[in-house]
Amino acid sequence: MALRGLHHVQVNVTDVEEAAAFYIALGMTRRADRPDFGIDGVWLDAGNQQLHLIAAGTPTDLGQHFALEVDDLDAVITALREQGTAVGEPGALGPGLPRQTSLHDPAGNRVELREPPP
Repeated sequence: MALRGLHHVQVNVTDVEEAAAFYIALGMTRRADRPDFGIDGVWLDAGNQQLHLIAAGTPTDLGQHFALEVDDLDAVITALREQGTAVGEPGALGPGLPRQTSLHDPAGNRVELREPPP
């Protein structure tokens, strides 16, 4: 398994614009390439990583998670399943977007696995 590093962290917030202003004041920059997921949110650049803010009052399976970028998503999924770990089917959220899937750690936290963009 070739782990490439942390890609982004997603955080639930009650007011997206207020939170974005806070993080921008800390030196992050707003990205313009966030697709419409049907829920309010903002993507910010934090150096080579990203912070994703999503409008949600409390953690949900659509909210709090972190993403790990891997070289070969299919190989990682196969290895995890061979160890007995439940992993979702991979897919892309839209044209030109990377394939991804998710699983849960033993505590129930969602972890996203993603390939580099096509």
